[in-house]
Amino acid sequence: MSVARVTEITATSKKGFQEAVEKGIDRASKTLKNITGAWVEDHKVICEDGKISKYMVRMKVTFILNDK
Repeated sequence: MSVARVTEITATSKKGFQEAVEKGIDRASKTLKNITGAWVEDHKVICEDGKISKYMVRMKVTFILNDK
């Protein structure tokens, strides 16, 4: 039987939401092993001088715990 855990992360990108998600998963996978999925819980943009400067996503990442 497997046991999963969910952790919340926030990631940003200057290009778009998809890149923010990809950067978040890439970074999470350096610390968390056995990532099985994620869902975007929230997304927003940061504006400076009336223009979008960053895209931000808050997501929950699911990973399977090792049996060791």
